[in-house]
Amino acid sequence: MIKILVNDGIHPDGRLLLEEASYFLDDQKIPQDELPFKIGEYDVLLVRSATKVTKEVLDAAKKLKIIGRGGVGLDNIDVEYAQSKGIQVFNTPKASSRAVAELAMAHLLGLSRMLQRSNRELPTGGDFKKLKKAYESGFQVKGKILGIVGFGRIGQELAQIALGMGMRVRAHDPFVSDAEIGLSLPDYSDISLRVKVRTEPLDKVLEVADFITVHIPGSGKPSFSTAEFDKMKQGVFVLNTARGGVIDEDALLAALDSGKVIGAGLDVFENEPTPKEALLKHPLVSCSPHIGASTVEAQSLIGMELADKIISFFGDDK
Repeated sequence: MIKILVNDGIHPDGRLLLEEASYFLDDQKIPQDELPFKIGEYDVLLVRSATKVTKEVLDAAKKLKIIGRGGVGLDNIDVEYAQSKGIQVFNTPKASSRAVAELAMAHLLGLSRMLQRSNRELPTGGDFKKLKKAYESGFQVKGKILGIVGFGRIGQELAQIALGMGMRVRAHDPFVSDAEIGLSLPDYSDISLRVKVRTEPLDKVLEVADFITVHIPGSGKPSFSTAEFDKMKQGVFVLNTARGGVIDEDALLAALDSGKVIGAGLDVFENEPTPKEALLKHPLVSCSPHIGASTVEAQSLIGMELADKIISFFGDDK
């Protein structure tokens, strides 16, 4: 029987598919330091971002044939070493794209009306009339320029939302020259609109955007630091729902304090699960605890996609 270690959880819909296919699922989480001693009995390892699949773990995984990552990134898995040992590695980028895009837009809209400050100050005894006066300078996003850095699935989903709200979209991606963004109305299937967005050099996007949102994988060092902030227009907003460490947090704090950046929406941080306190408490920061892919719909889709790929891999060989 195929044994699957579900170390970071799986949605009940995915579990049901695997159980109906007669696979054995073990979801009693094995701590990281114990994983090398127990992984040897499993054929499949399913993780999210919490479990690290290191060389040590892989050397002990004598039976392992598949590593499935629920979500977009693979930075917690030594993919090259796993593949050298004949282990297939896959993730589920499509399943959570809409969820991440909607969270980025939620931060964008909240920042544009200073909701993060209102939500902190009004319930803690803030003077209603003074706060009303202080936060009446918010603005509408229609007509504003959204700069999307990383124009893959998530970036394109966000472009669809932004275009639907009347925003102007500029995008950068070294691997995507253009993308056709479809706008449709669910209750009006006969009406649709398709817009081609061509990508541009990064410097050009940074120069013109009112909002800059980042959707790129981590590389071990920041892709956005002081040099990139210097190229942005004065009074820009910055969003990161991609990976902690993509943005240099010290450089971001400096840009916030100088007024170069007037708002930041952050779902990911360098030192999770203990982010930098200066960021969490900064009045210009809207923060969330790495929940980009964590919607009921996205988790269901992730679970089912993981199950489908496992069942397809093994076929009738159970």
